[in-house]
Amino acid sequence: MDIVGPALLAFCAAVLGSLGGLGGAILLVPLLVVTGMAPTDAAPLGLIMVAASSVAAGPRQLVERSVNHRLGVTIELLASAGAVVGAIVSSALSDTFLTYLLASVAAVASIAGAGRSGLRNLPDPDCERSDIGERVGTISGAYVLSDDEIVPYRPRNLRTGLGFMALAGFVAGSAGASGGFIKTPAMTELMKVPTRVAASTTTFTVGITASAALVIYAIQGRVDVETGSLVVSTSLLGGVVGAAVQSKLPPAVTRRVLSALLFVIAVLLVVRA
Repeated sequence: MDIVGPALLAFCAAVLGSLGGLGGAILLVPLLVVTGMAPTDAAPLGLIMVAASSVAAGPRQLVERSVNHRLGVTIELLASAGAVVGAIVSSALSDTFLTYLLASVAAVASIAGAGRSGLRNLPDPDCERSDIGERVGTISGAYVLSDDEIVPYRPRNLRTGLGFMALAGFVAGSAGASGGFIKTPAMTELMKVPTRVAASTTTFTVGITASAALVIYAIQGRVDVETGSLVVSTSLLGGVVGAAVQSKLPPAVTRRVLSALLFVIAVLLVVRA
């Protein structure tokens, strides 16, 4: 497979990954394998794409103040640790085991997201523009739903959520799938974080998770510099496009798109197995 194919796939995956906070690698890695690339070669490219698209999406999300950095740093402590462990033990895990693990988690996340309708966090007329963003000293915050609607939120079930973040990191390190498809649903359905905030915060953190695992992959000599450099270029562009589209979509639409993508991913992984 030439280097142009992975680069084009990386662009598409970066757009969709930034749109729903998936990280994109959960799409890219299976597609690369289906098109003939070995899983051990596809995994590093998936994480390279995730790191690049995360950086590209950052500026717009910072301006919108939709990223909860305190929450992101908190969950990333366990996610990065899980990524390092996953990368170290990846050679001992079979492709079949990893494939069914990814498919199972994707299917559960898809059902959880599709089964809820409406907004869990409602606009508060008492909130002002100065309330947008994170609240000092806490992991709570508020985000803009529309021009005249500001929605406050407070993450819940933090301990259980952190357990899922460690799992997300392990999956990222072992399968090169970034773990974003676990992080975003865990934040929205378990921690009760608004979809837009969860997607933006996940996009911010998956780059850190990917970088932690890439260090191990580089030490193992599994990083293809030539193909990886082209993937970085297209992923940066895809991340910018995905972040722009995400900011325009209503939360309910984003959630439905995310659920549909997760279902397709689950089916694709089972067929691949």
